[in-house]
Amino acid sequence: MRKSTVTTILLIAAIVAIVGIALVVDSRRSGDEERFVGTDSAATSRIEEDHPDYQPWFQSVFAPTSSEVESGLFALQAALGGTVLGYTIGALRGRRRNDSATTATSS
Repeated sequence: MRKSTVTTILLIAAIVAIVGIALVVDSRRSGDEERFVGTDSAATSRIEEDHPDYQPWFQSVFAPTSSEVESGLFALQAALGGTVLGYTIGALRGRRRNDSATTATSS
């Protein structure tokens, strides 16, 4: 097998292992608390437990109507960020290839 094929197989196996381990660790959680809760929710609940008279400095501009809407908006934000990052990396890589091809032909 070629080196790139072995590398691809190992990377896929590593990703599957990481996801599998995360799911196994999370399945051992006991209690009625939400699964896959974000750090914002965890921090808010902890502050409310420790300081019940705490008043926030400001209110949210937009509050999603349900957790499904919130998850959908988060996924949309992640997709847009991934698209911008992928485009930027591709454009920089293409620019580098153009520069090296131009340098090689002009020499």
